[in-house]
Amino acid sequence: MTLDLARPRATPWLDPAGYWAGLGRATAELDPPFGVLSLEALAWNAHSLLDRAAGTSIRVVTKSIRVRAVIDAVLALPGFSGVLAYTLPEALWLAEEVPDVVVGYPTTHRAAIRTLAGSPLLAGRVALMVDAVEQLDLIDAVVPPAGRESIRICIELDASWSAPLLGHFGAWRSPVGTPAAARALAEAVQARPGFALVGLMAYESQIAGLVDDAPGRAVFSALVRRAKLASIPELAERRALAVAAVREIAELEFVNGGGTGSIESTAAEAAVTEIAAGRGLVGPHLFDHYRSFLPAPAVGFALDVVRKPREDIAVALGGGWIASGVTGADRSPITAWPPGLRLTPREGAGEVQTPFTGPGARGLGIGDRVFLRHSKAGELSEHLSELAVVSGGRVAARVPTYRGEGRAFL
Repeated sequence: MTLDLARPRATPWLDPAGYWAGLGRATAELDPPFGVLSLEALAWNAHSLLDRAAGTSIRVVTKSIRVRAVIDAVLALPGFSGVLAYTLPEALWLAEEVPDVVVGYPTTHRAAIRTLAGSPLLAGRVALMVDAVEQLDLIDAVVPPAGRESIRICIELDASWSAPLLGHFGAWRSPVGTPAAARALAEAVQARPGFALVGLMAYESQIAGLVDDAPGRAVFSALVRRAKLASIPELAERRALAVAAVREIAELEFVNGGGTGSIESTAAEAAVTEIAAGRGLVGPHLFDHYRSFLPAPAVGFALDVVRKPREDIAVALGGGWIASGVTGADRSPITAWPPGLRLTPREGAGEVQTPFTGPGARGLGIGDRVFLRHSKAGELSEHLSELAVVSGGRVAARVPTYRGEGRAFL
């Protein structure tokens, strides 16, 4: 089934009780654990991203989705173009159908490098990420230039900020942090046979991926907002200089930047030709705590209550699907339905069982259902073989995840 992402007129998720109860009725015949995707919420999120991008093309970040039917549906919308894959094996798999794939991280996967190097089709569709000459050395050692197709290369510029008081602000990614360093690496790529420099990427994680309205953390949130305001102009100036320096060496096809949390500021930069976004399509609960935007909760997962050790405690089977990052409450699933539930502080969401307490737990019995939301996005698909797609109050399709197609890339 092709998923239709026409812009919806209604926003039922603004009434959480009616929204989650409706998803529960639509999926009542399914056995947990299962994932549910609201087609209308997904469509609303996709159009919201396009509105925020204001004409700048959006490249779909596949690690935040990991469902090919969803990726295909989003790419069918004008304004979305190409994908940002997270591993080379995934990129090769997707490139059989998607003509524009960038691998978001450097690769050392030798078998995949050999496959890429031996296929004119794949080599013409996939670009590898590099931030050091040693990564080029590894590719040459796997397949020498004389025996392969030309490998498309994208350089990653470090987008983090050296804050006066905070120190390093952002993810530890590329060592290429200055325009001079970007130019030097570009010259190294262009000087070596068997490579073609086609792009530059800089992901501002400290702007796009850090919540700035965390509940109960007013001081922290205020500091994050101030740091973002300082980091945005610093990066814009440095990125523009780096792009100009690299363009003196090669005619870049694209300059990629940003993420769901920084679309407006990234789109305002003339040097950026496209924005990477993925989590904003799904609307995980981590995105509930940004001041500037609020995605619809398009995806959730369901567990069944299997025991009642006490009247005020209901225990569901499974649920310990913790998001990546520094482990804490913000990386744990949260309850979406029914209301009045909370995780127990000493057990939390467990691998084989998750106890719920709170006033809502008293009303739950054996076989009753609890809906939860994941903290981030694509990691949820690693636990599920498929998602039930709900549209118009019924299950309209059941689409496989990467795992359901027998793929596990990372």
